[in-house]
Amino acid sequence: MDLIATIKTRRSIRQYKSEPPSNKDIEKILEAGRWAPSGLNNQPWRFMVIHSRRHLDGLAELTHYGKIIRQAPVAIAVFLDLEEVYNRDKDLMAIGACIQNMLLAAHALGLGTCWLGEILNRKKEVREYLRLPRNVELTALITLGYPRKGVIKSSRHPLKNLILKGISYA
Repeated sequence: MDLIATIKTRRSIRQYKSEPPSNKDIEKILEAGRWAPSGLNNQPWRFMVIHSRRHLDGLAELTHYGKIIRQAPVAIAVFLDLEEVYNRDKDLMAIGACIQNMLLAAHALGLGTCWLGEILNRKKEVREYLRLPRNVELTALITLGYPRKGVIKSSRHPLKNLILKGISYA
């Protein structure tokens, strides 16, 4: 798939078929995330792939968007490795790039994703539930699977409305 087409056609998917993605595809998605840019090439991201229905349902209890997690066959938790941080703001932006790479890779493979952030309001409970080490901090949960529905339409603001006055745009 052409990169620009991939970017323009990717959507947040909230309903999935029960069939899980292959481990090979999950590895490709993680690999895409791994190649995101990061300041000083510190690569501050860490991943946890969650296949267990019991654990997915448990995580679903920790967010208002639990219905999405309950329908997903797989989720990928993305963490900031606190031992790798050199500048929190830059590292969080790098993790955002990592996540975007993963979302685009999944879409290119015919898979759907949804980037969930509301669960961050319950980081402490997630840490305890997943028995995480102290050196990682949850930054997002990505649901992953084959979309149940077809193409979802979307729109964006016109580009001219997003460019600040005084900046040249040709």
